Amino acid sequence: MATQELLDFAVIEYGTVHVTVFNVLQVLFILTLARVFTFLIQQAFRRAVKRRRVDRGTAYALRQLINYMIWIITILFTLDFSGVEVTVILAYSTALFVGLGLGLQDTFKDFISGIILLTERSVTAGDIIEINNLVGKVREVGLRTTKILTRDDIAVILPNSQLTNQGVINWSHQHAATRFHVEVGVAYGSDTRLVEKVLLKCMADMADVDNDPEPSVQFRDFGDSTLVFRANFHSTNLFRIEFTKSELRFAIDAAFRQHGITIAFPQMDVWIRNQPTS
Repeated sequence: MATQELLDFAVIEYGTVHVTVFNVLQVLFILTLARVFTFLIQQAFRRAVKRRRVDRGTAYALRQLINYMIWIITILFTLDFSGVEVTVILAYSTALFVGLGLGLQDTFKDFISGIILLTERSVTAGDIIEINNLVGKVREVGLRTTKILTRDDIAVILPNSQLTNQGVINWSHQHAATRFHVEVGVAYGSDTRLVEKVLLKCMADMADVDNDPEPSVQFRDFGDSTLVFRANFHSTNLFRIEFTKSELRFAIDAAFRQHGITIAFPQMDVWIRNQPTS
């Protein structure tokens, strides 16, 4: 009897709201159950990724959506068990929601964009993206914002609406290696076939340059003061590709010095015409 009285003891009484100890225990049980469910789901996806049944980006997107759904349902059940009539709150809060909708248009836009990103997976965790000349690796896609890490290890938080409304280059969207290039100009009179051979050798010696497809060299143009060559190569090291290009330029400069190939620089010939003396 004492136990029943304790469970029926009112913790909160305000108008039609009547919260007892039993209601509080129910709420705690529901929150604990939701936390256990989210933990089990996280472990299940982690095992699936480890066994390669699903890729990391898909696992992250699905886990985020399931977690959001679980906590929304948990909050609704919690309010119901607390004696709060959710339908009444929604009915009396219509005007408030309209005002919030007008004042938080950008927030709701980002929220909807987050759902689109998580469902379509056009951008997901681990992707290398470029937006507004900013290149970075996606660390996390949330409901409102997406966190990326730039090549300079700077964390940038972008509203999700920018990723859905603007043009985004996703370097990781394809599984094949991406092609990059480095241009160099040599002086007129240089042995062009030797230049091609040296460039191919430099690219072949680079660890981050893929052998399939094979690197190639293009004789691009006869410039004003230089013969323009382009060294084309494929690489999967997308995030640090600028460092790969830098190392390739160091290698090209050293190889050109070794083979006596001159890197061109702007030149101008000046002719002085002697005026006849009277």
